[in-house]
This record gives sequence, structure tokens and C-alpha cells, in this order.
Amino acid sequence: MVSLLPERFSDSEEILHEEAMRLTGLQDFGPSTYRENLQVLLAAYDQEARFNAYGANVARDMILGTLVKRLRSQNQLALNSSVLHREISRPLVICGLVRTGSTALHYLMGQDPDLQCLQYWLGAQPQPRPPRSTWPEHSDFMSAQAEIEAMYDADPSLRAVHFMMAEGPEECRQLMLQEFTDDGFEVNNHVPSYSKWFQKLNMKPTYQRHKDLVRLIGANESAQRTWLLKYPVHMRFLDTFLEVYPDACIIQTHRDPAAVFSSYVSLISGFRALVEDPIDRVEIAHRQLELWATAAERAIEIRKQRNPAQFYDLHFSDFMTDPVEAVRKIKGHFGLSLSEPAEKALRQWRDDNPQHKHGKHLYSRETEQVGLSPDAIRDRFAVYMDHYGLRAES
Repeated sequence: MVSLLPERFSDSEEILHEEAMRLTGLQDFGPSTYRENLQVLLAAYDQEARFNAYGANVARDMILGTLVKRLRSQNQLALNSSVLHREISRPLVICGLVRTGSTALHYLMGQDPDLQCLQYWLGAQPQPRPPRSTWPEHSDFMSAQAEIEAMYDADPSLRAVHFMMAEGPEECRQLMLQEFTDDGFEVNNHVPSYSKWFQKLNMKPTYQRHKDLVRLIGANESAQRTWLLKYPVHMRFLDTFLEVYPDACIIQTHRDPAAVFSSYVSLISGFRALVEDPIDRVEIAHRQLELWATAAERAIEIRKQRNPAQFYDLHFSDFMTDPVEAVRKIKGHFGLSLSEPAEKALRQWRDDNPQHKHGKHLYSRETEQVGLSPDAIRDRFAVYMDHYGLRAES
């Protein structure tokens, strides 16, 4: 199908929609709010992206796949419309700077039987969560497993970078993708006009759909069962997120930015090198530095306008000292208890999954090679580090 598409991405918009409808037999994409976002992205692909042949195909497949998922989830929303009136009360939401231990925390808290989380396969194909015993035979679950394994087979080092399981908790990325509003687009490709658009965009339609999909996935659960969500990007749009989820319990993870920024830039550069030629490592490093420093500063100001009790700050060192105790304190802060079965499950997960179980992410000092020393990174994050009392890691 890809070979039949026009060379220009912008000329492919309707053809991709038609192909998505053909593949699914469905026609309702839901509210059209996503259309303008997609058009801005396609124009940026045409005018700015530096795709190699492989990268262009990956981008088209991503767009088509997202449209297919949007059609399927819209059909599920129509079939389960009663859930759209369900409240999502006081969800626990992990956010903060990238590479600050949020994934490890998410996986650990995801073992708590008193919480419900967004499993990878249900984020990919939103639908009411079926009984867990049926998952291994579910076609969508098996597809998600195959997708993850294919990714790790292509690059085994990715397990150490971001570990995923079809049945495991996964961040909100795939829900955000359905509106074509996700930082993955600007991370994976050089699309500055889309990045500028994305940063200033009213994200309320994105988070409204996000909430509807969360409602859909939890349709078979008790409305009283607390949700656990996670995505660093929520910090970038914290004001709008809290407009849609006004009583969310925010867990913000913290770490010395200089200790993790090189790892993050190395990760992005690795992805870019697969799909673009050439890549500009200087642009990548400086863009991400400014983006996340600005987001951290904005979050400080947004938090000043809210009840401090709505937030819990978790420093990386405290989490690593005693992960289970860290979870107990988080839940206690928000008036929740860590039950005996939950504590047992968390300790078992911790014992079975020590740090670097899936390998250690080895990377060069990418930022120093493009003129960003650890001191320069800390200088840009000075407001953030001072506010939260963060110290430089050796």
C-alpha cells in the first residue's frame, strides 16, 4: 500500500484515511479535532523532515496505524457509550523529567492489585479490559506481544532503555497519538514547525479523548478502583491536564538533569539515525534542553496555583533507597493504604527485577560532544534544581 501513496505526505491525507477505513470496515473517526494536527504534521514531514527511504515508510505506517486505532477505539466508544459518564476519581499520575526513574516506579506500582493501570496492549487497542485469564488468546494482545518482540529483535539494546511487556503498565503515549499530539513526532523526526505548533496547542481535546479512552478501558472495573497513569509529557501540559483531571494526584519524579540528559539525547539520536539522514545532534541536544527546562519551570508556576497536597515529589535517590517504602509514602500522602497483598506483590516484583536486569543503557557523553557540559545543563535547570533542592550527582 505504501508504494501507491503520493510522494508528498500532504497529498496522502485522504488516501490514508480511505485505507484505514478499508482495513477496518469502519468509517467514524470521531471528532475532527485531530485533523488540523495531522495536517500540520504532514506539512512538516514534507518541508522539514530529513527522511531516508526507510524513515518515510515508517512515518506513513505510523500515521495509517494510528488512524486504524482511532477508528477501532471510536467504534468501541460507540458500543460502550454509557462509560462516558463515568468519573475518573483521583487518579495517581506519574510525571516529571524524562529518565528520572518514572518507568521503574510505574512498573512497581503497577503490581499493586488495588490499582488499575494502562496495559501496553490496551493502550494500543483501547477496549474494555477483559478478564486477565483471556488475554493470552486475545488477538490484540498477541499482536502487541509480537510488536514488542519484533522491536527488541531488531535492537536488543532497547530492553535496557525502555522495558515493555504487552501485559505490563505503559505510559499514555498511544492514547495521545490518536489526536496526533505527542512528543514522539518531534522526538523521532526533525519537524520544527510541528514542534512549535505542538507547544502552543490547546491540548484540551487531546486530554478529553484521553479521558474517554481511560473510561473505556476501565469499563469492566469498579468505578472506585484507583487509576495509575504515567507519562513525562503530562508535565509539559500540566495546566490542561489538571483542567480535564481536576482532582488528579500528581507524583512528580526528580533527579539531577545532568545525570540523565546525555542518556536521553543519546536515545533520541539513536532513533533519529534510523529514519533520518543526516541528523543534527547539536540541534537535538539544545532543543531538548530548552524544551524540558521550560516545562519544569512552567510546572513550578502551575503548582503554585494549586493545593500543595495534590502533589508528591519523589527524588530518585529516595526511590532507589527503598522502592516499596517510597510507594507506601506516596499512597499515604494521598490517603491510600498499601495493603498486605499489595506490599507482598511489590516486594516480589522488586526482588525479581533488580536494576539493570535487562541490561544497562550504554551511551556516549552525547551532550558534551555538542557543547553542553554537565555544568551547562545544571545552569539551564538552575530554577528547577533550586526549587526542589536537587544536588549534583557525582
